[in-house]
Amino acid sequence: MAERISEAEHAVMEVLWDDSPLTAQDVAERVDPSRGWSAATVKTLLGRLLAKEAVAHDVDGRRYLYRPAVAREDYVAGESRRLIDRLFGGKLTPLVAHLAERDAISDQDIAEIEALLKALKQ
Repeated sequence: MAERISEAEHAVMEVLWDDSPLTAQDVAERVDPSRGWSAATVKTLLGRLLAKEAVAHDVDGRRYLYRPAVAREDYVAGESRRLIDRLFGGKLTPLVAHLAERDAISDQDIAEIEALLKALKQ
């Protein structure tokens, strides 16, 4: 996937990552109703995602069935890396320090980070 996806396109991707293949109508029915999107809006977003090669489609009679062309994990990894690069000079420690300074890390988070670090050291 060469081009980054927008927040709106991401909402469509979440639907497809949860269940696919789906028709455009299926996606429209599963997107958060608070967005108030019509089926036409969802079709436009699917078209953009096809152009960005984030989704692929198969023809089933007169319908198109859409599916993700990029795994959620790969997308999250790329977006996480871009965030850390852009805001923290590519270093993870300043991000964790920033969150800790703002009391955004719970005791549960700390325990999970400690367990992860212990596992990584082994």
